[in-house]
Amino acid sequence: MQTLGNFKLPPFFNYPPYFTLQPVRDTREKQVQLWKELILDFCKTQKIFLIGLEEDFPLFSNPAIERSLTHEAREAFLAALVSEGRAEWLDKGHRKCLILWHRIQDWADIIINFVKDNGLEDSVTTVEEIRTGPESRGTDLQGVDRVILMRALKLLEHKGKLVIFKGTSADDEGIKFSS
Repeated sequence: MQTLGNFKLPPFFNYPPYFTLQPVRDTREKQVQLWKELILDFCKTQKIFLIGLEEDFPLFSNPAIERSLTHEAREAFLAALVSEGRAEWLDKGHRKCLILWHRIQDWADIIINFVKDNGLEDSVTTVEEIRTGPESRGTDLQGVDRVILMRALKLLEHKGKLVIFKGTSADDEGIKFSS
């Protein structure tokens, strides 16, 4: 089994036709599904939140079989993730994609569980402490993309679960959780 660092690649990754968009609809749907799962799994295990369409992304080529995804295939696979709410284009030209290996609501749930597990109800913390503090080590929140974290926090604020207050810089934005 081929690996990319510590990540085990699925068997289809060594099958050259999967690097070309398939013309038959049923085959293409299966191909797109396999690529969506691969992209999400890889990004989650490697803690990757952004994919640039024009950049060298490890999954977009397989030197062992001398194959690379075309720009059209890359965009098709990422667009499929976007249509399911698992990714978002960050620009109008569809060159950068924010990968949501957890949907925003799921990130919000992870935050609430983190708050409960660490006894942070009715206390104040900073956005940076959630991303980089000792309590977040080994959790999905460790190193989470700031854009994703802020969107999840704003969702929770809208639901009355917390209040976000501005500090003197982005690094010291505070959060007061409700119980």
